[in-house]
Amino acid sequence: MTEDNAISNKYDFKSIEAKWQAVWQDGEVYKVTEDDSKEKYYLLEMFPYPSGRIHMGHVRNYSIGDVVARYKRMRGYNVLHPMGWDAFGLPAENAAQKNNSHPATWTYDNIDYMRNQLHQLGLSYDWSREIATCNPKYYQWEQLLFIEMYNKGIVYEKVTTVNWCESCQTVLANEQVIEGTCWRCDEPVYPRKMNGWFFKITDYAEELLRDLDQLTGWPEKVLTMQRNWIGKSTGLTCDFAVADLDCTISIFTTRPDTIFGVTFMSIAAEHPLLDTLIAGTDRETEIRRFTEEILTQKQRQSVEVVPEKEGIFTGRYCINPFNGEKLPIYVANFVLMEYGTGAVMAVPAHDERDFEFARKYGLPVSPVVVPEGIELDPTTMQEASTIPGILENSGQFSGMDSLAAQAAIIQFAEENHFGSAHVTYRLRDWGISRQRYWGAPIPMIHCDRCGVQPVPLDQLPVVLPEDPEVGSACLPLHKRPSFIATSCPKCGQPAERETDTMDTFMESSWYFARYVCPRHTDSPIDRDKAAYWLPVDQYIGGVEHAILHLLYSRFFTKVLRDLGYLDIDEPFTNLLTQGMVIKDGTKMSKSKGNVVDPNDLIQEYGADTVRLFSLFAAPPERDLEWSSQGVEGSSRFLNRVYRLILACNELLDCDPNIPAQLSAQGRIVHRKTHQTIKRVTENIEQNYHFNTAISAMMELFNVLSTSVGENAQEQVEPPVIRQAISVLLLLLSPMVPHFAAEMWEKIGNTELIEKQPWPEFDAEAAQEDLLTIVIQVNGKVRSRLEVPVEVTDEFLIEKALADENTVKFIDGKTIRKTIVVKKKLVNIVV
Repeated sequence: MTEDNAISNKYDFKSIEAKWQAVWQDGEVYKVTEDDSKEKYYLLEMFPYPSGRIHMGHVRNYSIGDVVARYKRMRGYNVLHPMGWDAFGLPAENAAQKNNSHPATWTYDNIDYMRNQLHQLGLSYDWSREIATCNPKYYQWEQLLFIEMYNKGIVYEKVTTVNWCESCQTVLANEQVIEGTCWRCDEPVYPRKMNGWFFKITDYAEELLRDLDQLTGWPEKVLTMQRNWIGKSTGLTCDFAVADLDCTISIFTTRPDTIFGVTFMSIAAEHPLLDTLIAGTDRETEIRRFTEEILTQKQRQSVEVVPEKEGIFTGRYCINPFNGEKLPIYVANFVLMEYGTGAVMAVPAHDERDFEFARKYGLPVSPVVVPEGIELDPTTMQEASTIPGILENSGQFSGMDSLAAQAAIIQFAEENHFGSAHVTYRLRDWGISRQRYWGAPIPMIHCDRCGVQPVPLDQLPVVLPEDPEVGSACLPLHKRPSFIATSCPKCGQPAERETDTMDTFMESSWYFARYVCPRHTDSPIDRDKAAYWLPVDQYIGGVEHAILHLLYSRFFTKVLRDLGYLDIDEPFTNLLTQGMVIKDGTKMSKSKGNVVDPNDLIQEYGADTVRLFSLFAAPPERDLEWSSQGVEGSSRFLNRVYRLILACNELLDCDPNIPAQLSAQGRIVHRKTHQTIKRVTENIEQNYHFNTAISAMMELFNVLSTSVGENAQEQVEPPVIRQAISVLLLLLSPMVPHFAAEMWEKIGNTELIEKQPWPEFDAEAAQEDLLTIVIQVNGKVRSRLEVPVEVTDEFLIEKALADENTVKFIDGKTIRKTIVVKKKLVNIVV
C-alpha cells in the first residue's frame, strides 16, 4: 500500500496553526535580549504602513525575512526580529476623512487588524518591541533629535519653490508627483513658494557617496541608483557679470575646456536673479507668463519624457570673463534649479541640449575643441561634438589638449579671482515640512521678538491635538488657534507654534535604531543596546525604496553618530530587494483589480501553504508570477509529507543511531539526506534561493516515498528513515513553521522544533558511490567518466555522447551503434 493510500485524510491546518501560534505567543518563544555568549543577528524587513489589510507583497517580504530569522536561530545566533508600523502620513488622513473617522482611530484599528493577520502567518517577531510611529512615546524622541540637529546646524528654515497639491493641501516630494499629479489623489500639482524646514543632507553628500564602497552586501543596482542620485561632479565654478546691472550669474561646468565656446547663458525659471533681470522691462509680463507655463509643465511631465527645448530671451546680457564676449541670457525649460547653480553656460558646439536650443532659436555655434582628424564647421554641424580634442579659438589655451587644458583654465580663473575648482552634487537638502494634521509636529516656536526658538526639552512631546476643532478631526495645524497659541521660551511673551508636521520619511529613517530599545525612557537610543545590536545584519524590502528611504536612513545614521548616540557609519550591512508579486503580467494592485487576498488563501489552504508558495515560485530578487496551481501544488506537497510521516509512524520508534552497514536503498536514503542538508544550507547561505532549497527537499521526499511501504524495493533501516524525516522537518521548519512544529511533535519529540539546531552535514555520508566508466570510440579509449553506482545504461550513453573529449572523435560522423558493458565501459561505433 502506498503512503498516499495509507492515510487519506489531510492535515488540519486550521487547528494546527492556531495551536502553534498560541504556543509561540504564550511562551514568548521569540522574545530576545542581549546575550554576549552568542553572536547577534539583527534581521529586519521594512515595516508596513497600516492600510488595513496585508497584501501578497507583504506575505512575500515577511515570509522571506522569517525564513532567514528562523534559520539563523537554528544556527545558534541571538536573533533580533522586530515589527512595527509606519503609521503617520497623508493616506491615513485621507482615509479617515473618507470614513468620517479620526486618523488616530482609523490607524490604530488598522494596526490591530494587521497585527492579527501577521500573527496568522506565524511570523517569528519579538512583539514586545512593537512600535507605532504615531505614538507620542516614539515621536517625542524624533522631536528631541530635531532640536539637537537644529542646535548643531543640521536643520534650517528657508523659502523655496515646492510641489503643492491643492486637493490634499500639502507639499509633495518630487517623487510623489506622477506626471504632474499627486500620487495619492491624482489631482494636478502646482509650484508654490513657501517657507519650510530642511535637513542639511548635502553636508553629508561626500560621506554618503564614499561609504557606498563599504556596502558590499547591497545589490549593485541600488548602489548605482544612490551614486546617481547623489551625483558628484567636479569642475569649475565661475561668475559671469550681468551687463548694466551690479550682479553676477554663477555657473558650474564639468567642461571648463569649452568655456571659450559659450554663445549664450541659460537660467532656470526659478532662478533667484530672474526678478532682477526682468524687473521694469517691457518683456516682464511675457517672461513671467512663460516661466509659469514651463514650471507647470515640469510638474506634469513624466521623468522619462524629454520635452522639446523651449526658452525666452530676458533682454539682458552677461559677460564671459575669459574673453569679454557679451552673451544673451535666456530662460530655458531644460535648466533645473535643483541641480548645479540653476544657470548653465551654453556651449552649443559641444553640448547636445545647447545645440538643439541654439539651432531652434538661431543662436551662434562656436567650436573650440576639435578632435584629431575632424573638421567642425559651425554652419553645417548636425550635432554637438562631445569628444576630447585640441583647443582652438581659446586665447592662450589654443593648441592645448582639451583634458590638460581643464586644469590650466581653472587655475587661470582662480588667479584672476572670478572662478575656482569646485565639487558639486545633484543631491539637494531634504525638505521635511508638511502642511497636514497627521504627522509629528515640528517642535519650534516663532516669536516676533526673539525669533525662532526650540520647544524646551521638558515640554516634549508636542502632541497633536486630539479633539476636532471647527468640525474636522483632520484640520491642518495652521487652522487650529488653540494649538498655535503658546509663549516664547526665551522672553515669556505670546508666541506661535510651528504648524508644519514632519515628512513621514523622518519616522522611517531611524526606527531600526529604536527597535533595539523601544521602551527606553532616558533618550532616543540606549547606547549599550545599540552597540550590541547595530548595524542591522540583513534588511529586506522593495527596490522602490532604493533612493529616498535608504538614503535618508544612511544620513540619519551618520547624524545619530555625530550626536553621540551610535558608533556605526552605516545602518544596514546587507540588503535584499525582493521582486514584486505579478498577476496577469502586471503588479498586483487594487486599481488594476488583480489583487489576491491573503486572508482568503489562508482560510482555504493555511498560512504554511501560502508561505511555501511565495518562497517556491521564484527567487527573492525576481518578480513572482501568481499561480493558483502553484498554491494548490504547495498544499499537495505538505499533505503528502503529512501522510508519509503518519504512514511511517511505527518505523520511527527505533534506536536513532545509524547502523554501520546499510542496505543499498538505505545508503541511497542516507546519502540523499546529507546531500539535501548541504544543498539547502548553501541555497540559504549564498543567495537566499529558497525555491531551489525547497526543490531539494522535494527530491528528498521523493526518495523517501519510494523507500517505505509496499512499493519499496527493499527494506530500509528504520533509523535511516527516522533521520531522513527528522532532517526534512528541520529543513522545512523555517519555511512552514506550524506544519514542521506539529509533525516534529507527532514523531515523538518533546522539545520544540524551534529549540533544535540546524542539521549537520556529513560530507562522507553525502559522498556518492562512484564508478569510473571508460569511453571508447571504435574500440579506442578516448575518455573516462565518474558516475554514481546506480547509473542506468541510458544515462551512460547520454553522458558519453556529450563528453567534450569524446565529441571531437565523433563530430560530423554517423554513429552506427553504441555498446554498453554494464558499469564498465561505453563503446561508440562510427
